[in-house]
Amino acid sequence: MVNEPVDRRVDRRAFLARSAALAAAGAAGAVGAVALPPAAGAATATATAATGVTALTRGPGGRDPNLDQPNAYVRPRPQALADPTELTLAEAAWMIRERRLTPERLLEAYLARIGTYDSTYQAFNVVLVSQAMAAARAAGSSRHLGPLHGIPLAIKDNYYTRGVPTTANSFLFEDFVPPYDATPVARLTGNGAILLGKTQMGPLATTRATTPAGVVTTVNAWAPANPRVDPGGSSTGTATAVAGRMATSGTGTQTGGSITAPSNAQNLTGLKPTMGRVSLHGIIPLTYTRDHPGPLARDAKDAAIMLTAMAGEDPQDPRTQGLPPVPDLITAASPVRSGGKVSLRWQTRIGVLPGFADGSSETAQARKAYLTKLASVPGARLVDVPFPDEWDLLTGSEFNNVRLPERSEPFMPYLREDLRGFGVSVLGWLQGALLGGNEFLTGQRAKLLLLERVLDQIFDRCDVVVQTGPVPFDILGLPEIAFPIGFTAAGLPIGTILGGLPYGEERLLSVAAAYQAVTDWHWRRPADPPVPTADARRGEALSGRGTVRAGAADPARGRLSADEVAATMQ
Repeated sequence: MVNEPVDRRVDRRAFLARSAALAAAGAAGAVGAVALPPAAGAATATATAATGVTALTRGPGGRDPNLDQPNAYVRPRPQALADPTELTLAEAAWMIRERRLTPERLLEAYLARIGTYDSTYQAFNVVLVSQAMAAARAAGSSRHLGPLHGIPLAIKDNYYTRGVPTTANSFLFEDFVPPYDATPVARLTGNGAILLGKTQMGPLATTRATTPAGVVTTVNAWAPANPRVDPGGSSTGTATAVAGRMATSGTGTQTGGSITAPSNAQNLTGLKPTMGRVSLHGIIPLTYTRDHPGPLARDAKDAAIMLTAMAGEDPQDPRTQGLPPVPDLITAASPVRSGGKVSLRWQTRIGVLPGFADGSSETAQARKAYLTKLASVPGARLVDVPFPDEWDLLTGSEFNNVRLPERSEPFMPYLREDLRGFGVSVLGWLQGALLGGNEFLTGQRAKLLLLERVLDQIFDRCDVVVQTGPVPFDILGLPEIAFPIGFTAAGLPIGTILGGLPYGEERLLSVAAAYQAVTDWHWRRPADPPVPTADARRGEALSGRGTVRAGAADPARGRLSADEVAATMQ
């Protein structure tokens, strides 16, 4: 049927065969050149002689006609109108399209918050004040390009950005300035988005955001005074920027939970797509066969808009070629309502693994309430599913660590030259260099066996499955969506993860959107931290953290007046 989601029309065995081919190509070094930037101090030209601006096949400037549709625009909630930084992406898009908010005004509101609070949050490596302002002014007077038109985005610092430092927060690439944009960045800006800044991340995407020497930088926006509260994986800076209302949405990458974990930790909706759905061209790699670029957003609709722009075939990345067309993700993320009641867009069996909501902890109680609420939505049916055979063995560190040789191999010239360039993460890179080829090959076979069992033993019984963590879907290249389901007594977010079939992003979005239509967890925002003193801001500037600031600013700057709020509601 035409209205069936893609996951009902995909041959699972074909995805298994594709994964096997990718694993074999990775072992043979035939996955396409994994281009690394030159090490600090080296000539930039050596990394770019064989590359160029990614060829886009989606219309002038990379525009995607599927983006500019009625479902991508949402009339703002009344309580969001007084402060543009409270608007979701879809709400801000409605305001800009209706000429009730200019891109320049929206950007000013974000720059004001960055200038006031980012010395506490430490979410950004660099804030592109002049460049972003010029882009916002141009957007205000140019032809409307769609829902991303004039929207300020935070970009993780392992995505190439033309003329802007791209360091992966590492000693190795601290001087690298790429001459072109990563494919996902080119697609976002080609559809009208504004590059607001580059965000802090774990050094070479290995940990939460720290300096390369291991000093914690970015904090959780929900506990800014306590750096011990985990803000999530390596896409920390993007998560804190979006949660702290310093960007509308942003990009991350996931190899071991770095989209889903910070989203769960900071009350966001993060979407890790199927392997190959978004190009890796122009992204500093961690593990080519496991890296997944994707969005961190405020709700399912915003994540759908972001992924629609980012996804698609790219001649520079073989993983993206020959896939099913990107479906209408934005409609999938639009709740279905009839007679005032929300229902799922498609009948969906939601698999519940053993132990998911066991116990009496706050997390267990939140999971029980989540399952109860989800089961009450028409179209949802909870079903118990088993762990596949030998689950603990196949998802354990013995096999999961076989990613390390693949991670280390492109970096061997740097490992031979100077181990100090890897900072605190050097042991992991050395471990990968020292593992034998037989271990790597055995691990690849184990991964394919695990994929086969997940597809056969879990997804024969359900369409999506609840998860307590990103494994094994990171390992297997299957899609995941993370979204909030509650809070602890201490006021920290509790999130969950749903995993799906190959190319099942639209079904995952439909379930998350329906859940968010009947709950309000995703609307909650962290309290603003205390405004740092002038002396504190001066001390940070002298510390050389490297962020180009918007400057001290009034946090109320960019807010709409009472008259403007009233006019918007007309």
